[in-house]
Amino acid sequence: MGPSRYEESSTGAPARGGRPPPPGRREIGARGERLAREHFERLGFTIIDRNVRTRQGEIDLVAYDGCTLVFAEVKTRWLNRGPEVSRTPLERLGAQQRARLRRLAGAWLSERRPRPHARAVRLDAVGVTLDARLRLLGLEHIEAAW
Repeated sequence: MGPSRYEESSTGAPARGGRPPPPGRREIGARGERLAREHFERLGFTIIDRNVRTRQGEIDLVAYDGCTLVFAEVKTRWLNRGPEVSRTPLERLGAQQRARLRRLAGAWLSERRPRPHARAVRLDAVGVTLDARLRLLGLEHIEAAW
């Protein structure tokens, strides 16, 4: 019998050809959220909350720039194979997710004390596309998406 295509890593988990195992959904999502967070910080925002979990769902990022309070939904797409169909991560945002983010933002505003006094509140969408090695290929930011 010839050599196996799979080798065993030091943790006992199979690894393909000595390469690390593919990243999990959490790792991909965490990388996308970190890149989105850095993007908001470059725009002059301070991240005041992130991964706010409630029974109704989760708010990925809450950012504030001294004037505008932003609730952001981050969608990350991982391109683990060659060229793929040209779809952006934001195409996966449906009406239910938009309505959920509006409800979550309203709940956050009513429950969070103290909270910043903002002249404007905005719901943004950020789409992050990563390559097979989790490097940034593209970041799309839609202000006031809903």
